[in-house]
Amino acid sequence: MTKERLIFNVTLLFCVFLGSTSVTSEFVKKDSDFLLYINESAIPENFLIFRWVFKTDTNMISFLRGGDTEVTDSHSERIEFSKENHSVKLKRLQEADSGDYIARVFTPNKELTLVTYSIIVQEPVSPADLTVDHVSSSSHSCILTVTCSTGDSHISSNFTCDTRTCYQEGGEKPKVTASGAVLHLQLANQSIICNHSNQVSYEKTPRNIRDLCPNHADPTDGVSICQVKMAVFSVGLIIMVSAVITVHIMEKIKKQK
Repeated sequence: MTKERLIFNVTLLFCVFLGSTSVTSEFVKKDSDFLLYINESAIPENFLIFRWVFKTDTNMISFLRGGDTEVTDSHSERIEFSKENHSVKLKRLQEADSGDYIARVFTPNKELTLVTYSIIVQEPVSPADLTVDHVSSSSHSCILTVTCSTGDSHISSNFTCDTRTCYQEGGEKPKVTASGAVLHLQLANQSIICNHSNQVSYEKTPRNIRDLCPNHADPTDGVSICQVKMAVFSVGLIIMVSAVITVHIMEKIKKQK
């Protein structure tokens, strides 16, 4: 049992003991499955019917005390269930399936709501379009106006780059689109990146700054001053050693003569 499931079970038992309802909110990717789970210890021993209900009034499945089950025709092809633990798997969820899924139990004395899953089904986001609307460049720097857009929203920002560094002006804050997704423009690893995400998916569209500003160099490119000094020192050392060896050899030849 996972830590999250253990916490859920303890919370559910506590809520049942107090007579309150446990509510769990979940985001689910479109066409994915989702398991409606109930802790067996939360179901009273004298129950007559245990039922999963959609949006308070649509019965999906009923588990009867004797072990029989009753599945409504509208859900017969869309769910899988377990008689052993009364769990139900919702299959291939669509956006229209968003809503509350409620576990109810009926005893001889009362009706109890044990748990509610509030499910929101979302379609995965698509990669956003990243376009460069304006470029102003010189031999020393360039200024870019970049737009990150989807079908229902967009966000823009300016980027100023010299031969070595870049910085962003405006547009740093993420923007929530009309569909509830998030657009975000950022500068990272010598690239301008457009992020498009929601609670179930993430897409990014990068553009390399060097493709947009030819005069901009990657800080990892080229030869550093330290490397130049090391090279000069190494060459000088080699010349000095060679000179010493040459003088030594010439003196040895003279002595032999």
